Amino acid sequence: MKMRRLILSMLFSAVSLLGFAQVTTSGMNGRVLDINNDPLPGATIVAVHEPSGTQYGATTNPEGRFNLQGMRPGGPYTVEVSFIGYSKEVFSEISLFLGQTFTLDVVLSEGVLELGEILVIGRKSSAFQTDKTGASTNISNQQLKEMPTISRSVQDIARLSPYANGMGFAGGDGRSTNFTIDGANFNNNFGLSSNLPGGGNPISLDAIEEIQVVVSPFDVRQTNFIGGGINAITKSGTNRFTGSVYNYFTNQNMRGNNIGDVDFGDRDEESKKIYGVTLGGPIIENKLFFFVNGEYELQPEQVVTWRPSEDGVANTDLMLSRASVADMQRVRQHLIDNYGYDPGSYRDYPADISNRKLLARIDWNINTANKLSLRYNYTKNQSWNPTNGNSTDAGFRNRAMDRISQYSMAF
Repeated sequence: MKMRRLILSMLFSAVSLLGFAQVTTSGMNGRVLDINNDPLPGATIVAVHEPSGTQYGATTNPEGRFNLQGMRPGGPYTVEVSFIGYSKEVFSEISLFLGQTFTLDVVLSEGVLELGEILVIGRKSSAFQTDKTGASTNISNQQLKEMPTISRSVQDIARLSPYANGMGFAGGDGRSTNFTIDGANFNNNFGLSSNLPGGGNPISLDAIEEIQVVVSPFDVRQTNFIGGGINAITKSGTNRFTGSVYNYFTNQNMRGNNIGDVDFGDRDEESKKIYGVTLGGPIIENKLFFFVNGEYELQPEQVVTWRPSEDGVANTDLMLSRASVADMQRVRQHLIDNYGYDPGSYRDYPADISNRKLLARIDWNINTANKLSLRYNYTKNQSWNPTNGNSTDAGFRNRAMDRISQYSMAF
């Protein structure tokens, strides 16, 4: 019985640790005082996320302090501070950043008449803000839209952090970086590559609201005790219907072909096409919202560039193997005639890289104290690798020469 209780206690502790380690929200705190700098206990603070009408409320403690947690990142927010017998103060155009706490200190004046609204724009009294270039860097949705990117990947965006090098930070290996989306881990736990799952693009950039890069967070649970981390949150619907249809296209004519006076001749054909759509809005205004994103990426390629030669003489400049066309055809015909097996082509090796992504999200404002978010995402990435030397048991010498090279060819 004692052992069972111990195991249950450890499990609950682990669940609690994982729950607090998720970085998906923002917060707001501060203190409410009168003009004599005396605290006002029981003052009411109501923060409203204007795009969705989501409300967060709190009252001050005996020291006049308040603390709002679990708030939606972004904004703008309108914050109303009131206390019986004192004027009401209203603060507008407040934006919250992912994983950070906004500090708002308020001084209320006595009076029966309400003063006009006080407009506070871009107030940054928190120690952790987006212009901080130290251990943490926040990348807003506006920056995501404005940044030039070729790969349209999280790694490409994370370079805004002065410590970033791909998925690695401050000289660390990219496989030790903890990556979360809405609190869920998206790490490449198999460990063969520093790339993220889904070919490095497990989720579309058009579905991401904000990204936070942390190199050495004070709360080491954010990165599972293993070094740097990237936290991302996805977009959610608001009271306004918004949508987009987008297409990105590149080919061999969109890159340079000269270095100085050296011309590298005809370009190899290459292309990359991305098609996507987003849509979000209210199901019930101020109450229930939806957001969906779908994206398809296609990149035609040849996985093998070597070809069999006509005369059986290798030419590395032309990528011709010593395996001849006649030999390849004889082997192919032998397999078909004797075993009914067609080994495939020995001239063309098409290897189209494709990436399909889908994200759907529902947000429900149950009441001022309870919110519910449901998110589903699907990723299917397909890529090809050439047959390698380790795929044969013919001995070390053959593995060293590889199965597709100037020495040999494969189907």
